[in-house]
Amino acid sequence: MWKVAVPRLSSRQRYLAVFGGIALIIAGGIAGSVLTGAHDRATLSSGTIPVEAGTETCGQGWGASAAGDHTFALHNTTIATEEIYLEGRDGRIYGELEALGPASTHELSARLSAGSYRFVCLAEDLPTVRGPLATVTGPTRLAGATPGLRVVTGADLIAPTKTYHDWVAGRLPVLSSDVTILAAAVHTGDRVAAEAAWLTAHEEYESLGAAYGAFGDMDGAINGGPASGDTALSDPDLTGFHRIEAQLWSGVALTDVVPAADRLVDDIAQLQQDFGTSRIPFLDVGLRSHEILENAVQFELTGRTDAGSHSSLATVAANLVGTRAALAPLQSLLTSRYPQLPETMSWLDRADAVVADYHNPDGSWVPLTDLSTAGRETLNATIDHTVELLANVAAITDPRISPDAH
Repeated sequence: MWKVAVPRLSSRQRYLAVFGGIALIIAGGIAGSVLTGAHDRATLSSGTIPVEAGTETCGQGWGASAAGDHTFALHNTTIATEEIYLEGRDGRIYGELEALGPASTHELSARLSAGSYRFVCLAEDLPTVRGPLATVTGPTRLAGATPGLRVVTGADLIAPTKTYHDWVAGRLPVLSSDVTILAAAVHTGDRVAAEAAWLTAHEEYESLGAAYGAFGDMDGAINGGPASGDTALSDPDLTGFHRIEAQLWSGVALTDVVPAADRLVDDIAQLQQDFGTSRIPFLDVGLRSHEILENAVQFELTGRTDAGSHSSLATVAANLVGTRAALAPLQSLLTSRYPQLPETMSWLDRADAVVADYHNPDGSWVPLTDLSTAGRETLNATIDHTVELLANVAAITDPRISPDAH
């Protein structure tokens, strides 16, 4: 897919950075405070609480403390890689550490209100081990305390993922019809009709953002971009929407557009056939509900994907449709887990309205370059804040191992 960005923080890391919620550390990565390998625990910073994280010693080293900021140095005493949760008596997760290697020590930080907590150690192929309860005394509602998270498992995501898969499958015949109309206009030599049909078809495809992972290599053929150093017009190997876009808006003879248009019809037909037996990973629906608009910020709002149609804002509008489609089947899971869900939906409404202001009555879209400075700032700020809120959705719906699953 053209819109693959440079390596970014994972969804769980974004949740920590944006929401300030779950205290998450991924061993080998950076999120919060991380010791980047095995360490002599005698060298740990002052105030850090050393905690054993083994099958027989899970949670040993912490018994009581005062409400406030806590930093734990979790030491894996097993020969297996572990995932470790800081669990409250309420069953919610207040911190987690992924992929802690054997004999490694990593820090995990959380701001805890009064209550009872314990560590849960989940080593590969071994039973879940819950450590002893530790008592935290003091204020029961500490300002800025780390909120607890109800775990979402793969099983929780089966129904939402199927619902989303079925929605995409229902849109593919529409997309197929759209590209057939596009190809017909190209064959008859009607450039105006071909440009209008291209825009309709491309918007339809861009609304299917959360399915990109399930489209596999077909996505590159359908919506890929030029190779480095080439343009969408000059790259001889480029196919799909952006090849046709470059040809249409550069004035290339429509007879020269026919091969790309026919290839797109065939590729969409193949995609429709393949998608019926494909599987969308459980992670993708929640993750893409954030990444669709994140990619819009990186690629559409910078004009990087514009191959001549100047329809970047049409793509952003389609991306907003795709974001809502990905969120819809997750609503029941998010309602009880994400207090900012109403705010997130409100900002999606605001983003819709801001983008719609640049949709002309004749169906065309205002080019990015024609926006005023104030208009561009409002657009960018609105989409950026919406993306920040959606990062929380991606992290919350990232499937985790249930502490009760082993």
